[in-house]
Amino acid sequence: MTILDSARLRFEPMQDAHYDGLRRLNSDPLVMRFISVQPETPDDTHAVIARVKARWETLGYAWWSLIERDSGELIGAGCIQHLGHDTSNPHEIGWRLRPDRWGQGYAIEAAERMARFAFDDLGVPLLCAICDPENAASRRVMEKLGMTYRGVETWHGTSVTAYGIDRATWARRHGVHA
Repeated sequence: MTILDSARLRFEPMQDAHYDGLRRLNSDPLVMRFISVQPETPDDTHAVIARVKARWETLGYAWWSLIERDSGELIGAGCIQHLGHDTSNPHEIGWRLRPDRWGQGYAIEAAERMARFAFDDLGVPLLCAICDPENAASRRVMEKLGMTYRGVETWHGTSVTAYGIDRATWARRHGVHA
């Protein structure tokens, strides 16, 4: 399982030891309002960790717990996975943060590091991101990442705003060869 680092974050593959921090994150109505509408229950959080651990074993990538280096606290979660959890679909990047860390640049820092992993380490041809159409903050992160608007698409049974960036565009933006 791959551990990543950025200037202020450590990306640890989600595991049982992260339960308390993930419980705090995923039970917050502000965090979940654009994701599942309702906060997770304790059983939901245990089930998520189990599913994510299985995906790490099967695919070699999934969700990371985002650990703030200075405090050692779990402040968010981020992922590289497949849209709709189907490996025939493009790869998806996603993130969520505790509200007390919003507006501090953590989302773009995490997104840039995870995108670099997807393109450089996994060699994905296309990276997509989706969000609730009302989630302006996530759309801004997608745009800062260099993603372009794909339109409104249906994923997970709901209409979402979709963005994407291909490997060649990522490479040009970051001065690397595709």
